[in-house]
Amino acid sequence: MLTTLLRDSRALAALAVPLILTQLAQVALTTTDTIMMGFLGTTELAAGGLAIVIFNQLRTMGVGLVTSVGNQIAAAAARAEQHTGTDQDQSATGTAVSGEGSPSAHEEVRAIVRAALAVATLAGAVGAVLMVLIGQALSWLGQDAAVVDLTRTMLYALAPGLLPCLWFQAIRQFTVGMRRPQALLQITIASVAVNAGLNWILVHGTFGMPQLGLTGIGTATSSVYLLTFLALYTSAKKDKELAPLLSLDITKADPAVVKRLIGLGIPIAATYGSEAGFFSLTALMAGSFGPDALAAHTAVNQLVYIVFQVAVGLSHAASINVSRELALGHHDDARRIKNTALACAAAVMTVVGILYVTIPGLVLAPFLDSGTGQALTIATHLLIVTAFLQFFDCAQNIGVGLLRGLDDTKSGFRITLIGYWAVGLPASWLLAYALGLDTLGIWLGLLTGLATTAVLLLRRYTHSLGQREAATTLPTPA
Repeated sequence: MLTTLLRDSRALAALAVPLILTQLAQVALTTTDTIMMGFLGTTELAAGGLAIVIFNQLRTMGVGLVTSVGNQIAAAAARAEQHTGTDQDQSATGTAVSGEGSPSAHEEVRAIVRAALAVATLAGAVGAVLMVLIGQALSWLGQDAAVVDLTRTMLYALAPGLLPCLWFQAIRQFTVGMRRPQALLQITIASVAVNAGLNWILVHGTFGMPQLGLTGIGTATSSVYLLTFLALYTSAKKDKELAPLLSLDITKADPAVVKRLIGLGIPIAATYGSEAGFFSLTALMAGSFGPDALAAHTAVNQLVYIVFQVAVGLSHAASINVSRELALGHHDDARRIKNTALACAAAVMTVVGILYVTIPGLVLAPFLDSGTGQALTIATHLLIVTAFLQFFDCAQNIGVGLLRGLDDTKSGFRITLIGYWAVGLPASWLLAYALGLDTLGIWLGLLTGLATTAVLLLRRYTHSLGQREAATTLPTPA
């Protein structure tokens, strides 16, 4: 049993580790932008922060639309390998080979890539237009005039970057689905350095460039998204296995495949948006208890966000592997992937939880120093809750990924609505306000909502997988 778990863990880690490190590098990318905004001043930080929030909301929804691409690619690639193996067996035994197996299966992968890029183009264009319209509407939402002007100009600079950002995500899902994500990490790490350099040049106007200030940060970010897309595309074209399957001709995209990807992607986009809204609302609740409570909440939430990238990597890797195993008809392996992913998550979260409980001051030092007094005390208490909360946060994200591996994105959305909004939010309000636990109550409510979501998602996966297995083993009628 232990030997099997270790073997499965190594197989999962081969795909998950590059994805986790890529996610962490992307966090570093946005952190660099935030630091540069802070150098410009408080107004610029407020305006840039607002622009980034708007951009990230639209970007996240767009990413959700193409997230299922990796699963579709993994299943199609597995079928292609299976056909190739069957054809080779037939050839070895002298059986006639039709020649329709592997080529048609590979064409299925190419069709998915073209459809993914078409969906990304549509989402990027619509999102860019929405960014411009939101920029125009900010003055009607009661925001400070100086902040609105700066936010609007940065949104205009960020809008063109949404298209290459989503193109990158589509190619990323293709490489992950083919289980060849290694270039992702190298490119993302390089993008952090390039982004920092471009920020400095465009913000301060060095090397003869115009001094663009906050707009320069937006321009640098858009430029980096374009460069990373080109770098990933070039890397894929140099890969002997990926190059024949990579097609950018979206004019040949199959409408049926596009429709299928959108049908799978909309619930994922809605799930991402729902989760973001849930955590944003709890921030507003924390702010009602004063600036110290909000500062503590923000610091701990940022820690959760950083560690959450581990969950994202494990979730994507488990999801891709489930799609692959089901395409091959390996239901037992798909069932074992759930246990392996949860075991890996538990190991990481145990280490993190021990750090939270034993050295909270050191963990919080990058966000809150000893002079923050009450905020540091509140955050220290919240870390104790977070040590347990992150188990469920990771488990629920893995659950969403596992269901996505079954092509079941609607159940994930429905269950997260129940867990976040029907359980988590009322629990946070009850514990924080009715029982007087303040910010601690909010986080206990978050824990309750995430635990409920995790249990429901994992139960749903086990049940759906059992149904899928039963359907494939039913005797064929005479």
